[in-house]
Amino acid sequence: MSSNTDFLLSVEDLTVSFDGFKAIDGLNFYVDEKELRVVIGPNGAGKTTLLDLICGKTKPTDGSIKFRGRELTKLPEHRIVWEGVGRKFQTPSIYDSLTVRENLEVSYPRGRGVWGALAFKRDQALNDKILEIAGVVLLDDALDTEAGLLSHGQKQWLEIGMLLMQDPALLMLDEPIAGMSARERELTAELLNRLAGKHSIIVIEHDMNFVKQIGRKVTVLHQGAILAEGDMETVQADQRVIDVYLGH
Repeated sequence: MSSNTDFLLSVEDLTVSFDGFKAIDGLNFYVDEKELRVVIGPNGAGKTTLLDLICGKTKPTDGSIKFRGRELTKLPEHRIVWEGVGRKFQTPSIYDSLTVRENLEVSYPRGRGVWGALAFKRDQALNDKILEIAGVVLLDDALDTEAGLLSHGQKQWLEIGMLLMQDPALLMLDEPIAGMSARERELTAELLNRLAGKHSIIVIEHDMNFVKQIGRKVTVLHQGAILAEGDMETVQADQRVIDVYLGH
């Protein structure tokens, strides 16, 4: 298959087997620059495994993952982060005893091209960045609040903010609204829709109402392969998707 360099992310013929079980089975999956993609599917479909493979946590048995034309499958996890891939896991990994501002500050990548920059300039740039990101993730009023005191939803937003401090080209979020209140879910949908113009985003989600609010293009996984792909209306009307997933 010819490699397509126009995509931000090109996953081709990707397979990973655990003890003979193919969790991902010959998957082809492409994401454009600045695209918001939602991945849905029943439990065990391979959704989280796909993110594990893209971020290097799991290595594939076979196939290729190219990010801006660069092969990721041979790179260690931290190098994949440097390439511009950010990943948020299901449980927030924030520093509870630090303030929101400090959490954002420790997430700022240092030592990449800052040689020769004056410390003052860097501090000013960092401060501007913290204020900008805090505004984006709806935490500008909570900068001096200890992260442990935030609501569940705010903790999720803080973690997204911590990823945004690294300015990733691709942001991967695994069930970001789990446990959120209805209002927090709405605000999260708005947040992701705003971010989509600046970053490519892959969201794994089960909540269909939420998917409708953000899903321009939806990929349905089933048994490690793509069952259907398209806009929400197309996917919802697909009889195979109804049979294996939406009908339950």
